Amino acid sequence: MAQADGKTGGERLRIAVLLPCYNEEAAIGQTVAAFRAALPEARIYVYDNNSRDRTREVAAAAGAIVRAERMQGKGNVVRRMFADVEADVYVMADGDATYDASAAPELVARLTGEQLDMVVGARRSEVEAAYRRGHRFGNRLLTGMLARIFGRTFTDILSGYRVFSRRFVKSFPALSRGFETETEISVHALELAMPVAEVVTAYGARPEGSHSKLSTWRDGWRILRTILHLFRIERPVLFYGGFAGLLAALAIVLAVPLVVTYAQTHLVPRFPTAILATGLMIVAVISFAVGLILDTVVRGRREMRRLAYLALPAVGE
Repeated sequence: MAQADGKTGGERLRIAVLLPCYNEEAAIGQTVAAFRAALPEARIYVYDNNSRDRTREVAAAAGAIVRAERMQGKGNVVRRMFADVEADVYVMADGDATYDASAAPELVARLTGEQLDMVVGARRSEVEAAYRRGHRFGNRLLTGMLARIFGRTFTDILSGYRVFSRRFVKSFPALSRGFETETEISVHALELAMPVAEVVTAYGARPEGSHSKLSTWRDGWRILRTILHLFRIERPVLFYGGFAGLLAALAIVLAVPLVVTYAQTHLVPRFPTAILATGLMIVAVISFAVGLILDTVVRGRREMRRLAYLALPAVGE
């Protein structure tokens, strides 16, 4: 593995650059060369995800260690990379030459100098084609949702340019299959209250012949669905409690006229409405109880994840 200053006793940190790729023949050679220049002692891994072009051959010719992941989707590649590669510091970027490799030493220095677990390369682009308006809007929308759900967030939760400590990588469950993996990574850091930071980095257009695999609507929907799924799992009291509140409010709205009528006539003329209101209130109570029970389960699971995270030393230790 590559070495960098940071460990005590004269030891140096091992750095691995991880580049997930799918049909990046036009860009991967340039990407590998850029990271080789920025981090000359790092070991650069290219994980090919069923490319139909010469991505593997070009990456190998550029000096990268080339491996393959057959299960399609970036999340599957990230899971494989994190499981297989052993290092002290991990630099992850896309293989499309859009991220600024020259910023990698600064990101690594920030991670090791402040003993952080993740540094996000927040994208700044002067090229409209590099970071389309639809993606900017979607990123802002999803970032705002994440902040409301989890209390704090990053300015660019969808950035694929990140530097991790070993204890982040080896404690991250990596359950996502596609491009929603960046959201899952962000939530993992937020939920375990890890020390993290952001550094603004340049973001450029793809080189000629390289094409984006992102779909604004499809991938945006998958990321939104992931956030809602994580909200249900990580904040069950709020999720099921909100549902219970809506049902209880509807039950009260239906029940008030019945109560008024009963107070005046001592009769309940609309039995179906009374039964519906009662049923809604019962379901509301059950929903809130489910939220409370699941909250206990989630707390126990979070404690186990936190212990797994703390079982590994901080970067540089």
